[in-house]
Amino acid sequence: MGLLNDAHAMLLRYVMSLLGNRHDAEDVLQRASIIMWRRFGTYEKGTDFIAWATTVVFYEVKNFQRVSGRSRLNFDDELMQTLAAERVYHVQKWLTRTEALDACLQKLDVASRLLVKSIYSDGMQANEVARLQGSSPKTIYNKLNLIRRLLAECVQRRMAEAAL
Repeated sequence: MGLLNDAHAMLLRYVMSLLGNRHDAEDVLQRASIIMWRRFGTYEKGTDFIAWATTVVFYEVKNFQRVSGRSRLNFDDELMQTLAAERVYHVQKWLTRTEALDACLQKLDVASRLLVKSIYSDGMQANEVARLQGSSPKTIYNKLNLIRRLLAECVQRRMAEAAL
């Protein structure tokens, strides 16, 4: 259960990348989760859980597309498997990238972290942040651009280090 809970967000992104619709993706992932729960005995402890889970999810996506007939795109099986395998790779890299971003965010000074949190987590507008800080929106945008550049460089460095 812990493995499945830890992988839930990543698996949802994977399904969404294959289906393109969040509601369908949530339905498919829910069905796939039930299947994984029932078949957990076939998972070999110590092996790559994500690879096992994405295989189960992939076949549930194919089943959904076949049964629902709602897919606007009809790819042959070989292309669908190629796309799915590539999506697994990118989704797994996304997790590493997210971890790198979290580490880089912690390296920012407190004021910069608060600005990022205000805009990206709390959903505040730059104009609102500027008003609260007694500065101009242009100043906030300039700070955000600098922070984004610093974070991008930091993430790239961490990703390169992780690849070594």
